[in-house]
Amino acid sequence: MKRAATATTAGDREHTLRTADSRGEGTRRPCVATSCATFRAVVVGGSAGGFEAVAATLGALPPDFPLPVLVVQHLHASDGGRFAEHLGRAIPLPVVEPCDKEPIECGRAYTAPANYHMLVERDGTISLSIDARVNWSRPAIDVLFESAARAWSGKVIAVVLSGANRDGAEGMRAVRAAGGMTFAQNPETAASPTMPQAAIEAGVVDEVLGAVKIGRRLVQLAMPEARAGARTRQRDEKDMQGVPK
Repeated sequence: MKRAATATTAGDREHTLRTADSRGEGTRRPCVATSCATFRAVVVGGSAGGFEAVAATLGALPPDFPLPVLVVQHLHASDGGRFAEHLGRAIPLPVVEPCDKEPIECGRAYTAPANYHMLVERDGTISLSIDARVNWSRPAIDVLFESAARAWSGKVIAVVLSGANRDGAEGMRAVRAAGGMTFAQNPETAASPTMPQAAIEAGVVDEVLGAVKIGRRLVQLAMPEARAGARTRQRDEKDMQGVPK
């Protein structure tokens, strides 16, 4: 289903892409498996209290993060691209509210537009749908996560953050069953703990961490050279501790 572009959304998207160019990230980077040997993408879901959690998680990523990040946040139907605009000011990655059939590029964050489900197609594009609400929501987290598991199998990392319903738990189950990796925000740190708690109780979460720590783990998983560099720095610092001053 082709989404009818509004002037506000089109303007926001154009501004976002110009911002990406000004950061030196305007070059198109189609996503290929060699971007990261283990993972192809990160999918993130949030609801009540989700903006702060999403911003904290993705704010921990470096500007050269090699994977695409697809985000579903439960939005009011009148959002008009404001979530994407605000997130773009809060994180290092360029943020795009996509159109239907838009190719997925590495190093960008894609946010589902209000009142549209966002899905991943096997050809590496985004599909937008006005199918029925799932978990009383459109966009729905389960819809994104399940489509990502079908498209990328075990090369997906799924993250459920703060929210007030159970959306995301079944999508996490699909990602985990396909061989992917799953994270939930520690409910004690979430503004609305219901959503991460539901995923944890369903037994579909690999790691439970605070939002910023999830972001750091994403860097470790997607950028093994950064992890190796950190180990080298820690080893050097430890060695230096025994050197007389």
